[in-house]
Amino acid sequence: MSRLDIKSQDQAQIVVESLYEDMERRVAASHPGLCPVDTAAAFLRLSHGQSCGKCTPCRVGLEQLENLIDDVLDGGKDVTKDTIGLIRTTAESIRDSADCAIGFEAANMVLKGLDGFLEDYISHVEKGVCASNIREYSEAIPCVGLCPARVDIPGYVSLVLEGRYKDAVKLIKKDNPFPIACALVCEHPCENRCRRTMIDAPINIRGLKRFAVDNSGKVEPPPKAESTGKKIAVIGGGPSGLTAAYYLSLMGHKVKVFEKRKFLGGMLRYGIPSYRLPRERLQEEIDIILSLGVDVELETDISKAEEVKKLKKDYDAVYIAVGAHAFQSLGIKGEDSRGVLSAVEMLRAIGDGNMISLEGKTVSVIGGGNVAMDVARTARRLGAKEVNILYRRRRSDMTALNEEIEGAIAEGCEVVELKAPSRIETDKDGNVKAIWVKPQIPGELDKSGRPRPCDSKGSEERYESDFVISAIGQKIEAGTFDKLGIATDRGRVSADEACIVSKLKGVFAGGDCVTGPATAIRSIAAGKTAAANIDEYLGYNHEISVDVEVPHAKQGNRPPMGRIQMRERPSASRRKDFEEIEEGMTLEEAMQEASRCLRCDHFGMGSFKGGREQKW
Repeated sequence: MSRLDIKSQDQAQIVVESLYEDMERRVAASHPGLCPVDTAAAFLRLSHGQSCGKCTPCRVGLEQLENLIDDVLDGGKDVTKDTIGLIRTTAESIRDSADCAIGFEAANMVLKGLDGFLEDYISHVEKGVCASNIREYSEAIPCVGLCPARVDIPGYVSLVLEGRYKDAVKLIKKDNPFPIACALVCEHPCENRCRRTMIDAPINIRGLKRFAVDNSGKVEPPPKAESTGKKIAVIGGGPSGLTAAYYLSLMGHKVKVFEKRKFLGGMLRYGIPSYRLPRERLQEEIDIILSLGVDVELETDISKAEEVKKLKKDYDAVYIAVGAHAFQSLGIKGEDSRGVLSAVEMLRAIGDGNMISLEGKTVSVIGGGNVAMDVARTARRLGAKEVNILYRRRRSDMTALNEEIEGAIAEGCEVVELKAPSRIETDKDGNVKAIWVKPQIPGELDKSGRPRPCDSKGSEERYESDFVISAIGQKIEAGTFDKLGIATDRGRVSADEACIVSKLKGVFAGGDCVTGPATAIRSIAAGKTAAANIDEYLGYNHEISVDVEVPHAKQGNRPPMGRIQMRERPSASRRKDFEEIEEGMTLEEAMQEASRCLRCDHFGMGSFKGGREQKW
């Protein structure tokens, strides 16, 4: 007889653990537009199943909450708005009296739902269905629903599988005139809810797009519609402005783009280093857009009221698509010293071909986003012997993509967590000598769901630096729009979801100047939306479509298999130059990855809701 023994999992527990993993994958693959009340009920039942039964609030209370929410979903004459009030009261009681997190966090989840989608509870009570906004947002094809530009992803993946790469790019360009740029730098939100996750892992959609553009050859734009005689001015030659110009030109309108910088491309050129997006490949796409007859006026700053008034007079419509090219200051002592740079200024100079030398220097980068990673990795390529990335939160809280963080570390940059800049030390000539930081500790969660950095009360720490690069955010120059009489909100142009600027007939706006700094694909989506609504404003209803037949979906065995990841050149060599770092898939890899697609456009709800969008 022994006092202790080693517990080992029995077969049942092993299976339960695997079911937990299956459940995690299923939740991760939940598509947009699910009924939030039904989802809350499902999570509540799972929480109740975790209860040990010790305390009454958890054992009995959660069951009562389940019954009340089921009543709301089932409807009936006895269900009223008072039922919703009873759900709230019951959840508050459980939250305040349950022994452990199983009970009070389940109650908090219900309360969060009541605050976040109350209108859906009310719609179920009064009409017996989800609220109209939920029904409209329901997406049959998760990847298409999460792509801001609504690119037909299952369509072009199936075309890649059949070796029809030119047709795949044509299909992409129906909704996005920058397939090469997005194949190289898109943050691929389309993969976030990929239903393949239920089996193993999301499809490498961006990688397959890259394979298509790498093997398609030049893809000419479709024929333009007959000329309408209408003229549109586009202010800003970035992804949003050029996207609008592309589609408006296809519709038969005459477009002129006014760009402040020396070159077109916006933040695709001035915000993304060439080792991620080679300039010649970006220019290839810009040239195709210009081939439609788009006129361009470079180094033209439209910032005076009389200039905009003249555009309104000379053109039938105006689209404002300026980017977020201004930088946010650090707000610390010494930030005006010689050797303190903004990431925006540094990348802009490089975009214009003006390289700075950091040979043998020590560089400190402030920030934790993709731009911070870009300037840190650029600094290594410019000869910096040491690069420290100082961030006030934890590494896990960084907004940069994980592959960008890993890439920076592999190239010799050091990520220093929980350090908030406090002051910059200079020598007697005003040159940067060091940056002083205050250690932080992670505090309570903020609105973003990340722990708020709090002063640890520890002593300041010194990081020797020859250069300090600020990469804490970008903004638009809102004062310009105020002077023009264009309404702004928190430093951004006020425009609705149709890109229409209120009280200014014929003026539209989209991209970073409306949303704040965002991804390229969101700016592209804004340009597409603006083009459609400008066309309608001008009295037309041109349709954008493509003459490409998508292969029929085939039933087949879908065994779990590994996701193909993109490879990069060895870090020891790539950090010495600005040549492209990423390598595309091989044919074998692309065929295997494309075969993993479950064709949600055909099977299940995708077919039920009518499949793909043929035109817009």
